[in-house]
Amino acid sequence: MTHEPDSKTAGDGPRIIILGAGPAGLAAAHALSRAGYGRISVVERAPVAGGNSGSFEVEGVTCDFGSHRFHPAAEPAVMADVKALLGDDLLLRPRHGRIRLGGRWIHFPLKLGDAMLRLPKGFAASLIADSALKPLRRKTNGPRSFSSVLYDGLGPTISESFYFPYVRKLWGLDPDKLAVTLAERRVSSGSVGKILMKMLRLLPGLRNETAGRFYYPRGGFGQVSQAMLDRARETGVEFRFETEITRLERDGERITAIHTRDGAGERREEADLILSTIPLTALTRLIDTPPQDVTEAARAIRFRGMILLYLVLETDRFTEFDAHYFPEPSVPISRMSEPKNYSAATEPRGVTVLCAELPCDPGEPWWEMPDEELGERFQGWLGDLGLPVTVPVRRCETRRLGYAYPVYDLDYQDRFAKIDDWLLGLDGLLVFGRQGLFAHDNTHHAFAMAYGAVDCIDGEGRVDRAKWDRYRAEFATHTVED
Repeated sequence: MTHEPDSKTAGDGPRIIILGAGPAGLAAAHALSRAGYGRISVVERAPVAGGNSGSFEVEGVTCDFGSHRFHPAAEPAVMADVKALLGDDLLLRPRHGRIRLGGRWIHFPLKLGDAMLRLPKGFAASLIADSALKPLRRKTNGPRSFSSVLYDGLGPTISESFYFPYVRKLWGLDPDKLAVTLAERRVSSGSVGKILMKMLRLLPGLRNETAGRFYYPRGGFGQVSQAMLDRARETGVEFRFETEITRLERDGERITAIHTRDGAGERREEADLILSTIPLTALTRLIDTPPQDVTEAARAIRFRGMILLYLVLETDRFTEFDAHYFPEPSVPISRMSEPKNYSAATEPRGVTVLCAELPCDPGEPWWEMPDEELGERFQGWLGDLGLPVTVPVRRCETRRLGYAYPVYDLDYQDRFAKIDDWLLGLDGLLVFGRQGLFAHDNTHHAFAMAYGAVDCIDGEGRVDRAKWDRYRAEFATHTVED
């Protein structure tokens, strides 16, 4: 199935309004303008584009909203576009991270030689035994869940030592309270044998050009978003930032108009088609009089929040590693990245930033804690892990994300289906993107969703629903690249 939208001959074309200027919204605007549509607006509540895939500066260091990479696994049309937009500014970088397993640091992605030398002998022996005994292992009884799928596929050692504590940290739920979908989306290697094969493919002579590597923009991950924004603006797309969506009008089973509010006041606009990439729970609240069962489902479905801590240190570099992963429950952060190591930046001199990801929800104690205190806790956690901060600390600042990850609990599928089915039945509306489809995906997946959506729109702004169903089935196979 193609992901490159065909050119349309539409004259002035339909009036299309895109809700949200994150990756999916930007990619849709870019694809629509390239396909010849002329009346496109993008409405965004934030003052800048990119959403959680944007970049910003802290003490002169370009930082992202957590750890971001552009993965070589991106679909060819998406990869070709990003390369064309960024040119020489898109760097191909070696992955050089490490993960804490059994109290020891192991290279991540896993390398065969490093794993053999550094994994605790008892852990390695148990891992090999799990693989050898898999045909004899009794399958777990009862309803399938994240824990049962992982336990049956990978065995108890890696499940209980890595995946289970990590998902408790990320989602705040026990593995048996999480749906099978999470295993399908998050775990690309469903057996110890597949994990070993991935390590073998990193050996010299067996690896391809991009194995163990990732693409990263010279100016931070947000440079991808900025390049798409600039290209869309050049072709006439209107972007309205710091604009709040207050209501979507509904006439029967059709969305007819959007109400917004900004510094200039309130505004009502009719549209032939509205493309929504905002969280589907927020979208449901904006539409006139949704059915009661849809409203209840939207209230029950939830996203996991996250605090990003940016610790500013007076040194050129803290470690040689781009990212550290912390599955162990002894510290509450899940991952730490050092932005300058992603792009191999040497400037500014004498300063670097560490970004820690702290999964938590609004209302939890961490959420209300002042930045200074969070920075002190961050330093304490690093000390506990054998990574003491021995250089001067300038300060710590934070970003709080209310919609970091969709929560795939055991009831989410029924709730999502109820909302999704109703939204699919509304003419004049098309919903996609990570937030819109409640999808735990990478940025390149969000771009692919946007290209697929545009490919389903004709010159009058009508959506080919059968084609969209086929794209949706394809999107359901996306697996997160870590």
